[in-house]
Amino acid sequence: MSAPLRVLLAGGGTAGHTNPLLALADELRAADPATEIRVLGTAEGLESRLVPERGYELVTIPRVPFPRRPNAAAVRFPGQFRRAVALAEDAVREMRADVVVGFGGYVATPAYRAAARRRVPVVIHEQNVRAGLANRLGARRADAVALTFPETSLRARRGRTVRTGLPLRPDIAALAAADEATRAAARESGARALGLDPARPILLVTGGSLGALRLNTAMAGAAQRLTEAGVQVLHSAGKGKAAAVAPSAQAAGADYHLQEYLDDMAQAYACADLVIGRAGAGTVCEQAAVGLPGIYVPLPIGNGEQRLNVRSLESAGGAIVVADSEMTAEWILGHVPELVTDRARLERMAAASRSFGVVDAATQLADLVRAVAGRSGVER
Repeated sequence: MSAPLRVLLAGGGTAGHTNPLLALADELRAADPATEIRVLGTAEGLESRLVPERGYELVTIPRVPFPRRPNAAAVRFPGQFRRAVALAEDAVREMRADVVVGFGGYVATPAYRAAARRRVPVVIHEQNVRAGLANRLGARRADAVALTFPETSLRARRGRTVRTGLPLRPDIAALAAADEATRAAARESGARALGLDPARPILLVTGGSLGALRLNTAMAGAAQRLTEAGVQVLHSAGKGKAAAVAPSAQAAGADYHLQEYLDDMAQAYACADLVIGRAGAGTVCEQAAVGLPGIYVPLPIGNGEQRLNVRSLESAGGAIVVADSEMTAEWILGHVPELVTDRARLERMAAASRSFGVVDAATQLADLVRAVAGRSGVER
């Protein structure tokens, strides 16, 4: 009988890295409960809470950003990076990992370097259309690269590159795979649990766990007139950011449901008719998989990846994209009440979203990881 598979997952910092990592971990463990899984992350990122809560062991290494300019941090970087790599190599050696799977971010590059030193195969998952620096560097030696979006240019130099999509959280994957009757029941129960009426239009607004100031400001200005138009609003403003919207939410009345954070996004997705939010890869892929029409407001900073993430979904007809500078209360009032009550258009957008979404990405990525690990017969 062969020994259980031993997998070291590297990633974290944000929900965009942590959620697909945990989705893969859950899929691997569900297929074979004997699979040994450890997660390499940092003590500061979201993974420091979510990974132990999910029941996986977290091994931490220092957060070492690549220096972008010559300064004191650049002088300290080589020594800090060597220490991070050494700690990552300790993790690979101690668990006798069969494969290292990286999701990008600060811990990924030390993990890729450590795997190369120990001659352990590497699988990379890239969530964005425009790959980050860690995964661009790691792809040079990767045994396989899994892509969320088909237009991503990242390629494995010595292995294979496949599009798997983005691994979804199990509850969201289950919602995406549900039949029409199950979805209808989920809408009914989810709406009731959130204090909403499932028979009336529901607008979900979310800027992620940290919130989005632009969305919050626009919604505060539109709140009262939205509810007067018959729209129910479920607004996740972000931790510590609900207070700024609270006066407007209170003035809008009982149909405006303001929260700092939604712990159960599957429940929120199940009852929403339309979503307004950012265009992170996780958001785009989750909403496409469950067939939700979306108004996406890409974050205007960084390397422009959010605008690229939603481009194909927009072309397919499942998304409306609004520039950050144009997302105002006036834009919302001029477009949302009409759209959220137009069942025919929402159904067309939902169908386009579902045609773009990938429901079984976690299974596809798990199969790829097992295949790469199975090809490795190196003595360590």
